[in-house]
Amino acid sequence: MASFNLVVLIGNLVADPELKTTSSGISVTSFRIAVSRRYSAGEQQQQADFINIVCWRKTAEFVTKYFNKGKPILVRGTLQTRTWTDNNDVKHYETEVVADEVSFVERKGEGTISDKPAIPTYGTPQAGSSFEELPADDELPF
Repeated sequence: MASFNLVVLIGNLVADPELKTTSSGISVTSFRIAVSRRYSAGEQQQQADFINIVCWRKTAEFVTKYFNKGKPILVRGTLQTRTWTDNNDVKHYETEVVADEVSFVERKGEGTISDKPAIPTYGTPQAGSSFEELPADDELPF
Protein backbone atom coordinates (compact mmCIF):
# COMPACT_ATOMS: atom_id res chain seq x y z
CA MET A 1 0.00 0.00 0.00
CA ALA A 2 1.42 3.36 -1.04
CA SER A 3 1.30 6.37 1.26
CA PHE A 4 1.47 10.06 0.53
CA ASN A 5 2.33 12.83 2.99
CA LEU A 6 2.54 16.34 1.50
CA VAL A 7 1.43 19.61 3.07
CA VAL A 8 1.40 22.97 1.28
CA LEU A 9 0.34 26.01 3.31
CA ILE A 10 0.31 29.77 2.92
CA GLY A 11 -0.07 31.75 6.11
CA ASN A 12 1.31 34.59 8.21
CA LEU A 13 3.91 34.14 10.94
CA VAL A 14 2.43 34.57 14.42
CA ALA A 15 5.78 35.60 15.97
CA ASP A 16 9.37 36.21 14.92
CA PRO A 17 11.16 32.88 14.31
CA GLU A 18 14.19 32.26 16.52
CA LEU A 19 17.22 30.30 15.29
CA LYS A 20 18.49 27.63 17.68
CA THR A 21 21.28 25.09 17.40
CA THR A 22 21.17 21.48 18.56
CA SER A 23 23.96 20.06 20.72
CA SER A 24 25.44 18.58 17.52
CA GLY A 25 25.50 22.00 15.81
CA ILE A 26 22.45 21.66 13.52
CA SER A 27 20.36 24.81 12.96
CA VAL A 28 16.64 24.56 13.73
CA THR A 29 13.70 26.92 14.12
CA SER A 30 10.10 26.33 15.16
CA PHE A 31 7.32 28.82 14.55
CA ARG A 32 3.56 29.04 14.02
CA ILE A 33 1.64 30.39 11.09
CA ALA A 34 -1.98 31.50 10.94
CA VAL A 35 -3.71 29.93 7.95
CA SER A 36 -7.11 31.37 7.00
CA ARG A 37 -10.02 29.02 6.41
CA ARG A 38 -12.43 29.50 3.55
CA TYR A 39 -14.87 32.27 4.38
CA SER A 40 -18.56 31.52 3.94
CA ALA A 41 -21.24 34.19 3.60
CA GLY A 42 -22.92 33.20 6.88
CA GLU A 43 -19.77 33.66 8.99
CA GLN A 44 -19.29 36.96 10.76
CA GLN A 45 -15.52 36.76 11.06
CA GLN A 46 -12.68 35.04 9.19
CA GLN A 47 -11.51 31.84 10.91
CA ALA A 48 -7.87 30.73 11.08
CA ASP A 49 -5.93 27.63 12.09
CA PHE A 50 -2.57 27.98 13.83
CA ILE A 51 -0.08 25.46 12.46
CA ASN A 52 3.29 24.58 14.02
CA ILE A 53 6.21 24.51 11.55
CA VAL A 54 9.75 23.15 12.03
CA CYS A 55 12.68 23.96 9.72
CA TRP A 56 16.16 22.45 9.84
CA ARG A 57 19.63 23.47 8.65
CA LYS A 58 19.83 26.04 5.80
CA THR A 59 16.03 26.29 5.60
CA ALA A 60 15.94 27.33 9.28
CA GLU A 61 18.65 29.93 8.67
CA PHE A 62 16.77 31.28 5.63
CA VAL A 63 13.50 31.65 7.58
CA THR A 64 15.08 33.43 10.54
CA LYS A 65 16.98 35.80 8.24
CA TYR A 66 14.13 36.85 5.93
CA PHE A 67 10.84 36.34 7.81
CA ASN A 68 9.30 38.02 10.82
CA LYS A 69 5.97 38.34 12.62
CA GLY A 70 3.04 39.02 10.28
CA LYS A 71 4.94 38.24 7.07
CA PRO A 72 3.26 35.78 4.68
CA ILE A 73 5.12 32.55 3.94
CA LEU A 74 4.59 29.50 1.75
CA VAL A 75 5.57 26.22 3.42
CA ARG A 76 5.87 22.85 1.68
CA GLY A 77 6.67 19.80 3.78
CA THR A 78 5.35 16.73 5.56
CA LEU A 79 3.02 16.27 8.52
CA GLN A 80 4.63 14.70 11.56
CA THR A 81 3.27 13.71 14.98
CA ARG A 82 5.31 13.26 18.14
CA THR A 83 4.44 12.04 21.63
CA TRP A 84 6.33 12.38 24.89
CA THR A 85 5.71 12.00 28.60
CA ASP A 86 6.67 14.86 30.91
CA ASN A 87 8.10 14.66 34.44
CA ASN A 88 4.55 14.37 35.88
CA ASP A 89 3.80 11.29 33.72
CA VAL A 90 1.44 13.32 31.50
CA LYS A 91 1.50 12.22 27.86
CA HIS A 92 1.72 15.05 25.29
CA TYR A 93 0.97 14.97 21.57
CA GLU A 94 2.34 17.38 18.99
CA THR A 95 1.44 17.67 15.32
CA GLU A 96 3.66 19.84 13.14
CA VAL A 97 4.77 20.38 9.57
CA VAL A 98 8.44 19.66 8.88
CA ALA A 99 9.26 22.12 6.10
CA ASP A 100 11.24 20.90 3.10
CA GLU A 101 10.81 24.20 1.24
CA VAL A 102 9.78 27.75 2.14
CA SER A 103 9.14 30.75 -0.08
CA PHE A 104 8.10 34.38 -0.09
CA VAL A 105 4.49 35.10 -1.05
CA GLU A 106 3.39 38.06 -3.17
CA ARG A 107 0.31 39.97 -2.10
CA LYS A 108 -2.30 41.18 -4.59
CA GLY A 109 -1.30 44.42 -6.27
CA GLU A 110 2.45 43.74 -6.00
CA GLY A 111 2.73 42.82 -9.67
CA THR A 112 3.03 39.53 -11.45
CA ILE A 113 5.91 37.14 -11.60
CA SER A 114 6.55 38.09 -15.24
CA ASP A 115 7.45 41.70 -14.40
CA LYS A 116 9.58 40.87 -11.33
CA PRO A 117 12.63 38.74 -10.72
CA ALA A 118 11.98 35.14 -9.65
CA ILE A 119 10.73 34.75 -6.08
CA PRO A 120 13.47 33.02 -4.12
CA THR A 121 12.75 29.80 -2.27
CA TYR A 122 14.88 27.68 -0.05
CA GLY A 123 14.53 24.02 0.63
CA THR A 124 15.85 20.56 0.19
CA PRO A 125 16.25 19.94 -3.56
CA GLN A 126 14.36 16.90 -4.76
CA ALA A 127 14.76 15.35 -8.19
CA GLY A 128 11.89 16.08 -10.54
CA SER A 129 9.94 18.30 -8.14
CA SER A 130 8.55 21.60 -9.36
CA PHE A 131 5.45 23.72 -9.09
CA GLU A 132 3.34 24.15 -12.20
CA GLU A 133 1.99 27.63 -12.94
CA LEU A 134 -1.76 27.37 -13.43
CA PRO A 135 -3.88 29.75 -15.53
CA ALA A 136 -6.17 32.32 -13.89
CA ASP A 137 -9.59 31.00 -12.83
CA ASP A 138 -11.34 32.73 -15.72
CA GLU A 139 -9.21 30.70 -18.17
CA LEU A 140 -10.18 27.30 -16.73
CA PRO A 141 -12.52 25.19 -18.89
CA PHE A 142 -15.00 24.48 -16.07
